[in-house]
Amino acid sequence: MAKPNWSEVLHGTFVPSFKLDAEFLSTRVAILGTTISPYLFFWQSNHEVEEKKAEEGAEPGNPSEKELKNAVWDVNAGMLLSNVVMYFIILAGAATLHESGNKEIESATQAAEALKPVAGDAAYVLMAIALIGTGVLAVPILTTSAAFSVAEAFGWKCGLDEKPGQAKEFYLVMSACTIVALAIDYLGINPMKALFVTAVINGFLSAPLLVGIMIVSNDRKIMGSHTNSRLLNVLGWTTTALMSLAAIVLVWTWFQ
Repeated sequence: MAKPNWSEVLHGTFVPSFKLDAEFLSTRVAILGTTISPYLFFWQSNHEVEEKKAEEGAEPGNPSEKELKNAVWDVNAGMLLSNVVMYFIILAGAATLHESGNKEIESATQAAEALKPVAGDAAYVLMAIALIGTGVLAVPILTTSAAFSVAEAFGWKCGLDEKPGQAKEFYLVMSACTIVALAIDYLGINPMKALFVTAVINGFLSAPLLVGIMIVSNDRKIMGSHTNSRLLNVLGWTTTALMSLAAIVLVWTWFQ
């Protein structure tokens, strides 16, 4: 509907570009931070454990080959679909917001305004539906992920299957995260910039977390016979190195 220039789209997709400036690098780090988000490390693993616990007589520490195979399909399908969605979000944003000259979006209203040439008066309805859908999906996962990470760091009992009285600290952290999120909105903080800054912070945090994951996933005492294959090690350490390099170069540009 936005009628993007498909030759430019294909060129931009497959021919990499690079600029040694803070704006370009911070966007790259932000994209990496949203692709390999630290909250996923906590949400995904705890979600798998809770599913395992929910099965009658299941032992969370001893998954069967069938369960591992199902998990591989689950994670890979999820990664593929989420990246396809992200790709078209970037493309749609470039063909509408960027094309109309709206490079500084400070609210959902402004984003909806930029979509009017494409969707007309339905732009506001589309934006409202999108925000509600995103909120219903993201808010519970983000708050729960934060609660999982804090509770595990302090050794508190945690889990969505636990009753509030049995995991008080876990649910208190979840509630606190929700309250802080509401406070940010009422304090007048630009939500778009807050999202971008958060993504950059995620990009910085992901690299050391990936190092930890790579070390653990190669430790036979922990993983048994399920340590990383050579291919996974190459992909994992390459990703870790690229994320670390992007963060380091970004910090370097700040001091230039």
